Amino acid sequence: MTPDDAKQKLITAGLILEGAGQGDMTRGHVSVRVPGDPSRFYMKPHSFGFDEITMDNIVTCDMDGKKVEGWAPRHSEIFIHTEIYKARPDITSIIHSHPDHAVAVSATGRPLRMLSQPSAAFADGVGYYKDTIDLIRREDQGAGVAKAFGTHKAAFLKNHGVVVGGVTLEEAVILTIMLENACRIQILAESAGDLAPEFPREDILELYNKLSRPEQHTVNFNYLARRARRQK
Repeated sequence: MTPDDAKQKLITAGLILEGAGQGDMTRGHVSVRVPGDPSRFYMKPHSFGFDEITMDNIVTCDMDGKKVEGWAPRHSEIFIHTEIYKARPDITSIIHSHPDHAVAVSATGRPLRMLSQPSAAFADGVGYYKDTIDLIRREDQGAGVAKAFGTHKAAFLKNHGVVVGGVTLEEAVILTIMLENACRIQILAESAGDLAPEFPREDILELYNKLSRPEQHTVNFNYLARRARRQK
């Protein structure tokens, strides 16, 4: 993948995320490592929505949180990205957003339950960052988020939002959407009253393995990209 390919995919990811209801005016952000240089990453600029990312306004940042290329401002919560990237060399893309149902689940302090097929994509767990509801504008706060993220694919920021990471940008986008879907179903199910027992762990893990295949992320990302272009 060339740098321009990565930037174009970042633009597409922004359109998908906005179309999926992940936007919170200009506050969410998405990044992807620079191909061939994992010490730097491309990122959505501050003051723009997910659907406003362009080849011109993408910013490039380093692992110290400094903007090294681009005219637009970088996000103040950049340390979410730098600290997870440093802790997880396998992660190439990170998304932070404030989807309603995921924020609501995080406010309960309860874990994500295996109540649906989308939830099974997180059978390995979802981290919980509980230190503050505030913006993550300091390196030590970013390190706290990275610690809560741990070996998982996602973490709740209590009363704030979610952070999702992927081995590919496609994985990060699809998991972000699936996490919100899982949270929405959990709220609906819990509000309906007593729940039936969850399926056995081995059954959940079998589905988890199927949902975690890279081709699942790619085919669904490509579908959502086509849909976003039709709606634009």
